[in-house]
Amino acid sequence: MPPAFLLTGFAPFGGERINPSWEVAQRFDGRQIGDFTIRAARLPVVRLPALRRLAQLIKEIEPGALLGLGQAGERPAITLEQIAINLFSPDEIGGGERIRRIVEDGPDAYFARVPLGAMLSAIARDTIPAALSLTAGAFVCNAVMYAGLHALRNSPEVPAGFVHLPYATAQAARHRDVASMSMDLMERAVELSIATIVSRAGRRRANRPLRRK
Repeated sequence: MPPAFLLTGFAPFGGERINPSWEVAQRFDGRQIGDFTIRAARLPVVRLPALRRLAQLIKEIEPGALLGLGQAGERPAITLEQIAINLFSPDEIGGGERIRRIVEDGPDAYFARVPLGAMLSAIARDTIPAALSLTAGAFVCNAVMYAGLHALRNSPEVPAGFVHLPYATAQAARHRDVASMSMDLMERAVELSIATIVSRAGRRRANRPLRRK
């Protein structure tokens, strides 16, 4: 059975009718890329339910790779996140939450475990606007990136990272002077990212020394 590549997106939030992270992610569900079968899942934009759902997915699927997608409408390009921080600010539904640590006894940060430079180069070759981002912020996207890396901390061979998408073209009509991108271009950027991750993961497995019995 081919390994699963878990691809997550989010439900709409902030009064939006769509969230491009989920609109794009669901296009990949069931698709085969390299040796991996893509499994897409939608998360709520609320910290605890999102983290519970992610933990459940990781336990059930045991993914061989993990990539989270989120929306950062203020950004004009696809952004590849380098660091997830162990800090959370109140989420979409509020509820009086204070700024807090995501995992109380966890490290202050995790670095992405995906080939960011190669992903960025692949996207740039298709002339799609893209850039590296230092951190995923302190909202639910960052919490999901951090929680995913923390859950897989004892499986360093499993690639894990996060990509932010800009507003979709359909959303831009509701906002003045904002950049946007077509869903097809965002899909292509995510496809290139997944293909790059899968290619690197395949090479690592091929070069892994055989264990002696």
